[in-house]
Order: sequence, then C-alpha cells, then structure tokens
Amino acid sequence: MNRSNGIRQTLVRSGKLRRDYDLALRMLKPTKAELEHGLELHKACVVFDTYGFMPRAAMDGKVIAEAINNHASYLELQDLREDMSMSRMVFHERERKEFEEAWRASGVTCVFQNASYSCHIVKKVIKRLSRFTYTTDMMRDFLRKASTPDDIVQAKKDGIRAIYFTGNGVPLPQEWVSVEDELRYIKIFFQLGTRMLHLTYNRRNVIGDGCGEPTDAGLSDFGRTVVKELNRVGIIVDIAHSGWRTSLEAAKISEKPMVASHSSAASLHKVVRSKTDEIIKAIADTGGYIGICCIPRFLGGTGDIRALLSHIAYVAKKFGPDYVGIGTDVAYNSQFIPLENDIIQKLARWPTPKSRTRFAALWPDEGNFPTTPEMVQSLAWTNWPLFTVGLVQMGFSDEDIQKIIGGNALRVARAAMA
Repeated sequence: MNRSNGIRQTLVRSGKLRRDYDLALRMLKPTKAELEHGLELHKACVVFDTYGFMPRAAMDGKVIAEAINNHASYLELQDLREDMSMSRMVFHERERKEFEEAWRASGVTCVFQNASYSCHIVKKVIKRLSRFTYTTDMMRDFLRKASTPDDIVQAKKDGIRAIYFTGNGVPLPQEWVSVEDELRYIKIFFQLGTRMLHLTYNRRNVIGDGCGEPTDAGLSDFGRTVVKELNRVGIIVDIAHSGWRTSLEAAKISEKPMVASHSSAASLHKVVRSKTDEIIKAIADTGGYIGICCIPRFLGGTGDIRALLSHIAYVAKKFGPDYVGIGTDVAYNSQFIPLENDIIQKLARWPTPKSRTRFAALWPDEGNFPTTPEMVQSLAWTNWPLFTVGLVQMGFSDEDIQKIIGGNALRVARAAMA
C-alpha cells in the first residue's frame, strides 16, 4: 500500500465514524458542558457492553470468489466468512487498523462477546469460541480475553480492550443418557471461558420456550436443572431470547443474579424480544439487570439514540439504576466489506446458492416498523460515548451513570463467580 492510498483510507474511515457521531449529536443537542462532561466520564469509566460484538473484519473477496468457483458448499462459504470476520484483523494490516480505530472511538473497555451459535451443538459452539480465543491470543497488545471481572478492570488500567465470552445456547451432548450427563459440558465451557449463556434462542428447546413461540410454555423440568447448574458453576443465566413465562420461572429459581442481556421495556414498545415490568422486577429481585439494545424495531418510538435513552431511563427510574445496562447487540462492520463484495461479484463465475431461513430465526409478524438508516447510524457501536452524554443530559448522577455503562455488569459478573 502506498502512502497516498493509506492517507485516503484513513480519511474515509474517519469520515464514516464522524458521520454517525455527528448525526447522533444533532439528535441529542447537548450543551457544551454536557458534552464535555459526558465524554470525560465515559473515558474515565469501565464501559462494559452487556451483549454485543467486537468490530468485524471484511472478508477476502478473492478467497471467497475462488471458493465459489471451486463449487464450495453453502456451509463452507459461511464458515469462510465467519472465520475472516472474527480473525482477519490478526494478520491483515488494513483490517487491524480499522478494528483498532473503531474500538478506540467507542471507548468500550469490554464486550460481552457472543462467542457461540444459536444452538446446543458442542462441536459447532467450540468452533466460534476457538476463533475468538485465537484473535485474543494473537492481539495481546490491544485485546485480551477476560476470564474474571478483575481482568476487565485491569484491562482498563492497562489501556487495552477485553472480551468476555457469552453464548446463545447451553452446550449439550444431546445423548440423553441422564440429566447429569447432559449437564457435563456446562462446566467444560466455563473452563473454556464462557461466562453467560442463553437458556433459549427464539424457538422452543429442551430447556424452555423461546420468545418467538406462541405458546410460551415456560421452563421444562430439565430447564430447571440447567438454571441450577449454571448457578453452581458460575455462569450467568441470560433470558434475552426467552419467552416471558420462561423468563419469570427462571428468575424465581435462580439463586444468583440473572439478566436479559440485550432487550427492551415492553411498557414502552411491546415486541417478543422486550420484557414486561413483571419480568424486569423479577430480574431485579435476583440482583440482575436488563441490558437495553440498539435495535430500532425493538425500541420503537423514534427508533434512534433517543429511544435507547428512553428505555434506560424508564427502567432506571421505575426499578432503580442498579438494574439496567446497555447491551447493544450491534457490531461495527469494516467499511471495506462492500469493496470485498464487489470483488466477489467480479470474480465469481456462479452465484452462491440461496439458503432456507435459518432455523433459529423465528420472528413472529409484529407489524412493520420502518427502520431508517438514520436510526441505525445514530445507534452505531462507535457512538457509545454519546450514550453516556445522553445519560448526563437526562440528569443521572455520575455514580448512576457509572453503574449503567459498566458497573452493574461487573457487579453481576462478580456475583456469578462468588
């Protein structure tokens, strides 16, 4: 890469981040004092995204095109894309710079990183977990795999970033020899670094009903043993994608703080992924929290950064600032993804086959919420500092803001391992 190209790409990157930032800033309209105080507070605090994704790299278009031309299966192509998005920043200079700039712009200390699939298949879950472990192993000067909450605090002191592993499904051998046999991988995945697990993901499984199921039948008998085992081992119970009855029943039997890591308040906007006041109260009673997400259709209202702040304020004022966090559920995607897609279109000799709808993607028809590009841009992951500015604007104390943007997640993480 020559010098002029490097300068041009740096300017493009800065422009993309600046565009999203300026848009959100125009929506918030903070005073100079509010802006400065919010940015300084954000910089000083441990910022812990309660569920999300570290920045994603762009794939290598030439490699993908070559695989297509060699008649790679859909699963092979999916595997290639996932591997590159999770690890290409390790060895590709352009993607590493993109990765680091995006993370620095966010001011985030740690992400509760989704490091598994929406399933219980052990060998499939290990694949994604290994990729994130590889990336943290190879980028130790910038990124750390945290194993304890103290590791996250230390990362802040050391000026580096961290990821804390979570998963979208409890790993099960599914051999059904005995209850104890089915539970044995929970401890193994704790030893591999997993610190939070979804009970369900949209659909019904052997643990309970997901949020997409119309019956909402609650926890199974086996599901109750899963909650107890997660408590025993030290893994946080997450009901973000669980049905409302499943959520309530899990809260009643959990002996440690449990969470809805990336959700919203149904009282402000009712969708299957939101949680009712009754559920939020049940979560709070365990000592846990609800993380408010950055998905416009789950927030409703203006669907932008102002809607995010409204949900946070609602929970904090009704249930207390100890019981709410921010679980963005969004990622910064490398701006070079469209460029690599263009390369695929030019070099691939046959189109990739269309796939059926993913099994876990059970989304009931809840009407059409008109998501706009402006909503998405205002909620960009790199706009995290403005989430803190918005809380300053709303009159929250510095102490309460510190809890919302990271302190509550640290507290629950510590309680899980106590």
